[in-house]
Amino acid sequence: MLAIRLPKDLEKRLDDMAKRTGRTKTYYARQAIVEQMDDLEDLYLSERRLKDVESGRSEAIPLEDFLVERGFIK
Repeated sequence: MLAIRLPKDLEKRLDDMAKRTGRTKTYYARQAIVEQMDDLEDLYLSERRLKDVESGRSEAIPLEDFLVERGFIK
């Protein structure tokens, strides 16, 4: 279960769209999350990884080394 508070203008847009299309607000909220989740994960995990590298908690490796290690190139 998830409960979220939205800005009033966004809540109104969502409500209007749901009424015009005959779908629920939950349907559209779920669709938005499903469609954006991969991008959000990439963004926030990348930011965290960058902070770890910048602070010395983690070490960067060259892309070519990564690709060789994963078997993408020889």
